Amino acid sequence: MKQLRSFTLLATAALLLGLVASPVLARKHDDKPKQTSEYPDSTRTAPKLDLTKQQDQKHLQDGYDALNKGDAATAETTLQTLLDSSKSKYAQAMALRGLALLKYNAHDYKPAIALLQRALDNGVLPNDDYFAVLYMLAVAQQADGQYQASLDTIAKWRAEGKKETADSYAVEGNDLYRLEKYPEAIAAVKKAKLLSGKPEPQWDQILMASYAASGQDDQLVQMAQDNLAAHPDDPQAIEMAIQALQRAQKYPEAIKVMEDARARGLLGSEADYVLLASLYYNQALSSEDAKPLANKAIAVIKEGMSKQIMQPNAQNYVLLGKASYVAGDIPAATQAFQKALPLATDGEPALQIANIELTASHYAKAKTMVNQAISKGVKHMGSAYLVLAECERGLNNKTARIAALRKAAQEPDTADHANEMLKKLGASGK
Repeated sequence: MKQLRSFTLLATAALLLGLVASPVLARKHDDKPKQTSEYPDSTRTAPKLDLTKQQDQKHLQDGYDALNKGDAATAETTLQTLLDSSKSKYAQAMALRGLALLKYNAHDYKPAIALLQRALDNGVLPNDDYFAVLYMLAVAQQADGQYQASLDTIAKWRAEGKKETADSYAVEGNDLYRLEKYPEAIAAVKKAKLLSGKPEPQWDQILMASYAASGQDDQLVQMAQDNLAAHPDDPQAIEMAIQALQRAQKYPEAIKVMEDARARGLLGSEADYVLLASLYYNQALSSEDAKPLANKAIAVIKEGMSKQIMQPNAQNYVLLGKASYVAGDIPAATQAFQKALPLATDGEPALQIANIELTASHYAKAKTMVNQAISKGVKHMGSAYLVLAECERGLNNKTARIAALRKAAQEPDTADHANEMLKKLGASGK
């Protein structure tokens, strides 16, 4: 996203790049035979079960009961004991499955993957359990960042199980997004939404992130605005719409969304207020009639500070000072920069004051402030040295002016202008 001048806007990536697949939940183990398979068209031949001991059956049920109740310690002890002691391959595979889920829930993905793979390799799982474990493996691989492996596993699950679900296409879309295959990710998530009667909010995040990453800003904006229209009071929908509009550089539209949210009391964070004020300020800089927009930026900042949402820190006072300056209120601008001065860790407020003093032809005061700015450090040192050079010009100190211009000539963004000035003074850039 192209940044607006002077102030860095909120990053879109934060909300658009944090996408996690929905976790697979363990189904309660049932020792009764199923009447209908969940995978009736599977190409896999279901093996015969070898669970014959009632004790194994009871331990397996106890382990899954503990798992379903959230008693991880009991579940782990029971299932691990069963895994170590039972001769039934089915009991072992189901114990492995339960232990894998415990690891997954603890975000310990690599051991979970290993346990799931062991359960699959066991070869005795009935089709419904086999494909549930295979699906869980895909999700665990995705959680572990193994996106291509997860994609391959989902493809195997779908091919062998002969089943299509919305969730499986959502997992596939997430994998494809992470692999930077954005058109394919978009197609997969659209398929998920088509198959689902109630799409998950995370799916739209994948879709919007894919639109953003592939430069489809119009699609991104349309989707974000549709989502906002459907959920006008949802803070996340508001934020997503603002981010989409920013990315598409539709700043007036972003302002409109933010102002509507502010009017309804839904604009509550400092970042929101800073962003809205920054949008107004940057719009003012490019407007032929800057004052009204600058005054709106000032109003937002003052409201934010009065509500104690915006902190009285250096950055916010500098923003207030810049907006006041553009609005033509020099005393207010100076006052804001003066408040920022003792709070700042850099020389930006001092540089702003130096510019104001320079404009008023107060060369000695301006020089004092610009030297303070240079000593503390500013983002654009070349500009600071140009200000210093102008101060020295006003003080009729040609030698010091040339020295300042030579410093400015060493900075890429001011080199051309500084060298031109040095040439007019009959001095070299060295």
